[in-house]
Amino acid sequence: MRTIPISANPLKLDVGSHKKCLFICFFLTMGTFQYGLDYALVGGFLSMPGFLEVYGYYSPTLKTWNINPTVQQLISSLMTIGTFASSLLVGPLSAKFGRRHGLWFAAGLNAISTAIMLGTTSVGALYAARLLLGVSVGWFFTFSQLYVQEAAPAHLRGVVFGFYQVMLSVGSIVGASVDFGTHTILSKRSYQIPLSIFFVAPTIQAIMIIFFPESPRWLMVQGEEAEAEKALRRLRNDNIDEHEFQAELNEIRGSTRDQLEQNKKWLFFEMWRGTNLRRTLLCLSIVCFHAANGSSWVNIYTTYFLTIAGVENAFAMSVMITCIGLIGCLFSIGFTRYIDRRTVIIIGCGACALCQLFMAVVWTVHPGSKVAGKCVVAFISLFTFFYVAYSPTAWLVGGEIPSNQLRPFTYGMATALNFVGNWLGTFTAPYFINPAKLGWSAKYGYIWFGTNSLLVLFTIFFLPETRDRTLEEMHEMFENKVPTHKFKSYVCTGVEGYAAQGVAKADVLTERRPYQGEKEVVEQVEVREEAKTQAKQDV
Repeated sequence: MRTIPISANPLKLDVGSHKKCLFICFFLTMGTFQYGLDYALVGGFLSMPGFLEVYGYYSPTLKTWNINPTVQQLISSLMTIGTFASSLLVGPLSAKFGRRHGLWFAAGLNAISTAIMLGTTSVGALYAARLLLGVSVGWFFTFSQLYVQEAAPAHLRGVVFGFYQVMLSVGSIVGASVDFGTHTILSKRSYQIPLSIFFVAPTIQAIMIIFFPESPRWLMVQGEEAEAEKALRRLRNDNIDEHEFQAELNEIRGSTRDQLEQNKKWLFFEMWRGTNLRRTLLCLSIVCFHAANGSSWVNIYTTYFLTIAGVENAFAMSVMITCIGLIGCLFSIGFTRYIDRRTVIIIGCGACALCQLFMAVVWTVHPGSKVAGKCVVAFISLFTFFYVAYSPTAWLVGGEIPSNQLRPFTYGMATALNFVGNWLGTFTAPYFINPAKLGWSAKYGYIWFGTNSLLVLFTIFFLPETRDRTLEEMHEMFENKVPTHKFKSYVCTGVEGYAAQGVAKADVLTERRPYQGEKEVVEQVEVREEAKTQAKQDV
């Protein structure tokens, strides 16, 4: 008796059969290295005498080099403005040029902005470069995620999103380490050497993309079905079974045709209509989990609590905490194929909530003490582990939910809002923590305990399960208005029907080895099948 599947994924559910695609996705995620690198490098520049001599001033009172707070804020804020603006532009740019060209645009802007920062001593030019770099980072961040969402097999999307988080963590570690190695150089080279690293990852990625195909789902949305088939073949191993390949191809083709029929107006407005509204709100919400869990203030004030704890080498300890996050990410790659997305997010947000609560409670009981400082550092380490372990899953689900046609618009907007949320967390944290203001210090964790608890509740009641589902299955379930808690067991008969048509075509192609005339017969069969499907829909 045939077992009813819970996924219409026709591909082999192993890793070895998809090594080529994993190799391609690895290089596509290299762009996120830039985000982690910038996050670490710029923070170190603000304490480098060589950087402060150029963009700061000497304070007779402090008897050391310092920097104007306005300059410091603009260096950070202009980067955020750039990432926000570029993420909003992902939709229209991607619809016109595709995923690969978006990454090439990002590489070009990265090269221009980095060259400006290396050569200038003008604060105004530095501002312009930071804005351009923000645009570049936003495109690296979003276009690379769109590509791997659409290229990776359904059962391996969690693994390739682990690559993204690994790249981000490695970028942070490299940036912090290089800063530490050059911060004692009393010249411009102290920051120029670290800045030169900005060229490395984008250059490698830009060259490798030349040899990689465009996203087959993007090509299918453009109506270029023959090119989409070629791209999908290049993404899959050369020895793939033709039945598997044709089944996957026909799922994508059939579902994309359905989506194009439904979304014929301005795509930005289509995001908010009909069944797309639910998908848009879910995507915006899950992506903004990153801004709502308190990671922004934890990252900024780690060094402060390390100092209170009496740690002599605060830099080495902060790098170690980043490495703990990397371990969490590597750990998540191992289990993401076997544990439901909802479970990962619920455990991750729940653990982050408890870490924030314990930090606040310890500081309430022993405020400002060395013991409290050590406890806070310990919980920061645990928080970092759990946050980085579940973070890729939140990004992943956010990209799985929208349709192929609306994905760049919805996901771009969600990413932009997340950048704004992180900026707000960074901007407002000093008001709560600074002794001259509210002076809460680690008690600020009470607020983030509350937000993380809300994230857990939201996941339980509203977030559907997407593990092992193809993007086409996701579309069918949302179109059929499947309730949240029935996603895991729902059978997508429509997508299975498309897969069956693909298998039938493969039977003809492989068993009869058709010449051109026979291929035309196969195409006529496909036309008749489509006519039957349309007739059923009309009835």
